[in-house]
Amino acid sequence: MPHTSLKAAARPVARRTLDQMAANSSTAVVSLSEPLGTGDDAAVTRRLGELGFLPGEIVTVLRRGPGGRDPIAVQIGETVFALRSLEASCIEVSDRVPTTHS
Repeated sequence: MPHTSLKAAARPVARRTLDQMAANSSTAVVSLSEPLGTGDDAAVTRRLGELGFLPGEIVTVLRRGPGGRDPIAVQIGETVFALRSLEASCIEVSDRVPTTHS
């Protein structure tokens, strides 16, 4: 019987975005990317960056709209924003829960 080598198939790294987070959860912003299916319009990510959604910032999903849909109430710093799912899908977040230092 010939010897066969089994190699683990490389799996693509799943991208976790703010719109996938549950209410009352916090994480850190990793990066911003353009919304899928909207072409090369940098206006959304530019505006999110101007609002403070920058890599390393802690963001908390406070609550979601009716049925878990739009709008998504999020807090970054001392400011609360209402984002559409499309906007929240542009914000890649960490899989780790941030730790707070007292």
